[in-house]
Amino acid sequence: MRTNLTNTNKTSILYPQLSYKLQGLFFKIANQYGLGLKEKLYHETLKDYLNELQVAYEHEKQIPIFSWRDGRKISVYIPDFIIADKIILEIKSEPFLTRIFYNQIYSYLRVTKYELSYIVNFGEEKINTRRLIFTNDRKPHLNFKPK
Repeated sequence: MRTNLTNTNKTSILYPQLSYKLQGLFFKIANQYGLGLKEKLYHETLKDYLNELQVAYEHEKQIPIFSWRDGRKISVYIPDFIIADKIILEIKSEPFLTRIFYNQIYSYLRVTKYELSYIVNFGEEKINTRRLIFTNDRKPHLNFKPK
């Protein structure tokens, strides 16, 4: 079953309350601090707001990537944030985001249990937020049991 991205409504949004809360924080940070600053500033500010709102997160958590063939650990992915053990969040401060950034995030969704990711760029003229979805029903490797 493929995820229908063109016909989304409130009932089909993954983690709606958490998603709306995060989007509000992205814009709050952009309005408060402006755009084009160092990425680390946005990381630290977001951590402060997440703590204030008591939203669970892990910063730069190592996520093991396992082989689809034999289940052995083949790599590690270190996203900027994992929010509430549900959402991958990547923060950027670049003049523009190329397809490479989006492909990287999409690949991380494909090989992990996470279904939703945000990539937020504070480096453009306007804040750029993008939601990427790859549902677990499209990930046969998640049910893989090594012999």
